[in-house]
Amino acid sequence: MDLFSPPKPAAPQALSVTQLLRRMKHALESQVGELWVEGEVSNLKKQGSGHWYFSLKDSGAQIQCAMFGARKRPGADALEDGAKVRVFAEATVYEARGQLQIIVQQVERAGAGDLQARFEALKRKLQAEGLFDAERKQRIPAFPKRIGLITSESGAALQDILNVLSRRAPWVQAVLMPVRVQGRGAELEIARAIERMGRPEAFGFPRCEVLIVGRGGGSIEDLWNFNEEVVARAIAACPIPIISAVGHEIDFTIADFVADLRAPTPSAAAELAVADGTELLERLAQWRQRLLRLTRERLSRASLALTALKRGVLQRDGEKLLREPMLRLDTARGRLALAVRAAVDAASVRVRAAGAGHRAHPPARVIERRLEYLTQLDRRLVRVGHEALQRRDERLARLRGLVRALGPESAFQRGFSITLGADGKALRSAAALQAGDLLRTKWRDGEVISRVVAQA
Repeated sequence: MDLFSPPKPAAPQALSVTQLLRRMKHALESQVGELWVEGEVSNLKKQGSGHWYFSLKDSGAQIQCAMFGARKRPGADALEDGAKVRVFAEATVYEARGQLQIIVQQVERAGAGDLQARFEALKRKLQAEGLFDAERKQRIPAFPKRIGLITSESGAALQDILNVLSRRAPWVQAVLMPVRVQGRGAELEIARAIERMGRPEAFGFPRCEVLIVGRGGGSIEDLWNFNEEVVARAIAACPIPIISAVGHEIDFTIADFVADLRAPTPSAAAELAVADGTELLERLAQWRQRLLRLTRERLSRASLALTALKRGVLQRDGEKLLREPMLRLDTARGRLALAVRAAVDAASVRVRAAGAGHRAHPPARVIERRLEYLTQLDRRLVRVGHEALQRRDERLARLRGLVRALGPESAFQRGFSITLGADGKALRSAAALQAGDLLRTKWRDGEVISRVVAQA
């Protein structure tokens, strides 16, 4: 140790973080204290404990606010996202986070916030131009094969939409146009994506039949890009129907009013865009059963009509003449029933095959073709069955007339009689008779036994 060297100064004592924040809090509370602050409410969160938290901001800055026991505080009902308010609060520091905040004790309305005012002004302007009119909105196709998605590729909204599409209509192809959905300039990306998807051939994209434009929930600032005029006009000018799916059910944006259809959530947008494949298969099965039932009923009625004919005027002599035609008719009816069952079974097999291959082949068109085919088959079966029965009817009528014209009943009706010999055969000449022969003569209403006395 150098006895002549001056002593070294002691190291200054450091403050802990807690001590520093407590000094700052004390200085802030004592020098700033309680005061009135005006700004726009944002990110309002109402906790189950009764405490409300929000931000108060203007064009240059924002500060966190806490309101304990909010429902009991004066003017609390004025707090809502976008509202412009004046609050009486105490400036302080939240030590656990080292965060500057104010503790709100009272709230007064200071008029609608700037964002809300801009929203209402643009809404009135576009409504006056007719962009919200129902007459200009396009119909959403019932069975789209390709759907365009304009949203963030990393957002939960995209996954929600894809999950619904894969569950309800796995044959539908989704085409993603990734964009930013929040932040400065995002509205230009959204508008540009809508324009490109509306003219896909010009940009080398596949053509979609419907577009879903949106994002998940958030504050009014988070959703604001969908309130910009450039996005609204891009939606209005798009030749492809657009479903708007921005935020949650309680959120409304300008895009919702201009779009052809508004969905409360992205998942709901996917459900509105496609039909439920399971429900379609069930409906097709019901139509198949109905066709089978109608065909059986027609065949049954035809069989009853034929039975009634057999029991009528053709019951006796006509039955022999009609035996072969009836056998042919029964055979034709059996073949027709087999053909119907085979056709329906074949259609069912094709429907099942289409269901199994729906990922490779768009089933919407396949279903339409099957429905047209079944309708044509039903008409054809009705026509063929009707024509077959009509031909049998005409043939039976001709045979009935022939039997009446050529049978003995016809001769009796004209006043003729038939004379039979002892052997029961009809006599054609008097030369074969001898005296004493017994004769039997038949008339329409009976017969007489006689004996030959002599030949004239």
